[in-house]
Amino acid sequence: MNVIDITDQLPLVDEMPLDPHVLALNAQEAAAAFIAAGTAANTVRSYRSALAYWSAWLQLRYGQVLGDAPLPPAVAVQFIVDHLARPEAGGSWTHLLPPSIDAALVTARVKAKVGPLAYSTVSHRLAVLAKWHRLKDWDNPGDAPAVKTLLREARKTQTRQGVNVRKKTAIVLEPLQAMLATCTDGVRGVRDRALLLLAWSGGGRRRSEVIGLLVEDLRRLDANTWLYALGATKTDTGGVRREKPLQGPVAQALAAWLAAAPASSGPLFRRLYKGGRVGSAGLSGDQVARIVKRRAALAGLDGDWAAHSLRSGFVTEAGRQGVPLGEVMAMTEHRSVSTVMGYFQAGSLLGSRASQLLPITQEDDGGNSELLTTGDSH
Repeated sequence: MNVIDITDQLPLVDEMPLDPHVLALNAQEAAAAFIAAGTAANTVRSYRSALAYWSAWLQLRYGQVLGDAPLPPAVAVQFIVDHLARPEAGGSWTHLLPPSIDAALVTARVKAKVGPLAYSTVSHRLAVLAKWHRLKDWDNPGDAPAVKTLLREARKTQTRQGVNVRKKTAIVLEPLQAMLATCTDGVRGVRDRALLLLAWSGGGRRRSEVIGLLVEDLRRLDANTWLYALGATKTDTGGVRREKPLQGPVAQALAAWLAAAPASSGPLFRRLYKGGRVGSAGLSGDQVARIVKRRAALAGLDGDWAAHSLRSGFVTEAGRQGVPLGEVMAMTEHRSVSTVMGYFQAGSLLGSRASQLLPITQEDDGGNSELLTTGDSH
């Protein structure tokens, strides 16, 4: 095909032509604005926190400013051994971060306390560093084989020494019911009951999804059946609205909340002020977490509770009740089977015959064992 030359038809402009190999400054700023706007607020905060830590650590450890140039893999290796504890002979643990630098990081308020960091924290900060390098179009030091090998072996070492990843306590049916029983304190209780039930029954919604719901996202089919629409989420950024069902108690709780706090638009779950006055501003993610913790405390529940407890609890309870994994993932919108399987299997195995092969016995007052289950003895 012949290329049509329309140069003579174009009007003259005052702008200087761009270099196709260099991104203009205003284009860089526009791209950064799109990335920031498309990233959840909690994620932005975690990125800022991680980058602030990298900046402080680099300045104290190397006298280098973050962003001047790409970091070599050796710096990533040093970060790992500085922050991950490893066992020594005699049972003690150590890490290489000098105590003076450790204390300085705490003084600068980029570190909560002196001592090693959790494996998950180190992994997250390396992931943020990787994204930082990608945005700068630099090679990621974390992709170096030496860094990947070190991380993998460090994880194995900590696991063998009994250092496990701590997960938040899952809110399965019984603790959920106990928390709901505390929701008797007026308008606050009406709101919290509706929030807990929607976040749990509606597919184990993330706190960012809960606070992002609008009144206009709801559609009532009948007294016991509502639908709510999800837009962009952490795993689905396409913005296509997907409707999820809300039935029974959660539909009734939503009706009660909207009767107590009428609204035709705006945030579904809003802040409360003295005297039970409902404001117009929506809740923050931190406030959702505080609601979960407060209700757990009022119910006298032991555990490490957080907003994520609702999501993990929904999946665990679905496993307990034998709901097919595909149906669970359709509600939660998990993309990775491996991510959801840990919770799902834990729940499903609780009711599995494979976990109950031995007959259950109970000792009587005389110390003799009494068989509580019946079956063949051979």
